[in-house]
Amino acid sequence: MSTPPTAALTLRLGTRRSALATTQSTWVADLLRARGHSVELVEIVTEGDTSTASLASLGGTGVFAAALRRALLEGEVDFAVHSLKDLPTTPEPGLVIAAVPVREDPRDVLVSSGGRTLGELGEGAVVGTGSPRRVAQLAALGLGLSVKDIRGNVDTRIALVKDGALDGVVLARAGLARLGRLDEVAEAIDPLQMLPAPGQGALAVECRADDSATLAALEVLDDPDTRTCVTAERAVLAALEAGCSAPVGALAEVVEGEDGLELSLRAFVGAVDGSFDLRRSLVGSAGDGEALGRRLAAVLLEDGGDLLRGPEERPPAPPAPQTSSGDGPASHPGAPPPDPPGATGPDPLAGPDSSTDRKPEHDSTERAL
Repeated sequence: MSTPPTAALTLRLGTRRSALATTQSTWVADLLRARGHSVELVEIVTEGDTSTASLASLGGTGVFAAALRRALLEGEVDFAVHSLKDLPTTPEPGLVIAAVPVREDPRDVLVSSGGRTLGELGEGAVVGTGSPRRVAQLAALGLGLSVKDIRGNVDTRIALVKDGALDGVVLARAGLARLGRLDEVAEAIDPLQMLPAPGQGALAVECRADDSATLAALEVLDDPDTRTCVTAERAVLAALEAGCSAPVGALAEVVEGEDGLELSLRAFVGAVDGSFDLRRSLVGSAGDGEALGRRLAAVLLEDGGDLLRGPEERPPAPPAPQTSSGDGPASHPGAPPPDPPGATGPDPLAGPDSSTDRKPEHDSTERAL
């Protein structure tokens, strides 16, 4: 028996101002418009969009969700669309994730000069990312790559490669797919090398828990398999947050088992300097991703993840070279990053571009564990 259609609604959709965020929100809005609803996009500026500080120092993913959630709770908008990996795992009182639509490919990708793969970049090549999870897994590959902490939107990050400041940048494939820029990808990184952030590639459509009409309109967008997978991944993250502060990757997939559909879950926890790299996997019931995720987190902690308790350690960057006037770091087009090999210092190479009225989106934001 099919679910009866909900009455047509006029809805206000809260979204960040970035190109990626508005593209994602427009996609969701169009799905609702096709069902007869009227949807207006309302732009909300978050702290993560305006600050040039590193994501870790800002407190991780919550900086992108807080302003949207506040607008929801205050009745300024009726629902919001988040990149699911930007949402803290702790539920927000008064709000509910009404739908998790079908997921984009969750893998990370490399955009590089000359279209080189990670293996072709060579020892000492400088790769940019704002993600401790990516830093840890790049270091664990043992390729001798240097990593630079960067901020900014997709254009800003890719420009650092095109201008010669970096040899490559690692981004989420989903963001480039939604922006129609997959032609710039040199390599889709195999999850055997780099597991994505929990929830990467998925969207979360959130509304007030007591708004039954909006909730009913949004629920039809939910994809059960995607929700099952991201529930398992986020359960790993939630459990590890209480046990360690290390970068975490996780990927769940619904697969065909001997007795029907099963849920295959892999996870990573490691150190940003590559000195510790722990990967484990489990297979369980496709109907209980939460329990499977917590079981895998327990395995990770038991097998050594608990050794990573405490704040994340990053090597300090040396004082930046000064200009002749002594006013700041020297720079010129194509200049290499000022940090030494392996550095992921506190000062980002790139930040929000004040020369435009569009705030940058952060396609690689993840919780800084």
